[in-house]
Amino acid sequence: MLPHHLPMTVLGGAMLWFGWFGFNAGSALGAGTLAANAVLTTQMSAAIGIVGWVLVERYHRGKPTVLGAVSGGVSGLVAITPAAGFVTPVAAIPIGFIGAICCYVAVAILKSKFGYDDSLDAFGIHGVGGMWGAIATGLFATVSVNPDGADGLFYGGNLLIPQLISLVVAIALAIIGTVVIFKVVSYFMDMRVSISAESLGIDISEHGEGAYNQSEFKSSGRFITSDQHSLV
Repeated sequence: MLPHHLPMTVLGGAMLWFGWFGFNAGSALGAGTLAANAVLTTQMSAAIGIVGWVLVERYHRGKPTVLGAVSGGVSGLVAITPAAGFVTPVAAIPIGFIGAICCYVAVAILKSKFGYDDSLDAFGIHGVGGMWGAIATGLFATVSVNPDGADGLFYGGNLLIPQLISLVVAIALAIIGTVVIFKVVSYFMDMRVSISAESLGIDISEHGEGAYNQSEFKSSGRFITSDQHSLV
């Protein structure tokens, strides 16, 4: 489902990108070398994430898209987050590139194949990208960047095993916690709106207000403004 306003998507992505510097660099709890490294790795991964996404999108669908570019940037931001304070800027390049490709496969291929409901691609981008970022930290981390960390597999260390164990625990916690919360909440309220409410639109059915003075006529595939209703 494509967004209704791509310029707003780009603006939102840019704001998210800018805010991510504070998110990653701020974890250093001070302005210093480590924070600067986090800023640089974040920038590198996000930028190369755009490249990775649009290239695989071009190969898979024939044309790159603006939505894909924004999604690739966010994928790179997500992927570098676990590793931002532990890897070199050079390592951020494969982390962002591979992360974007993994996220694209999850969003454009796996979601349609398995048919799960993820309209915001939270799992496809944040879930998959975060899992790759955790693994990548176990591969690319080096004490030359952060002495308080550990060396990853590519630097002769054994950080990958703890990262994989932590990843399995996090997945199990997310699944079990989600199922428990879902079951408890389902006893008190409906977990999904009716088909008619969903077809009409949640803005109208739940809030009584729409962003646009338009109605969708699915039979014709057109959008017709309210002053044209009498002509239909």
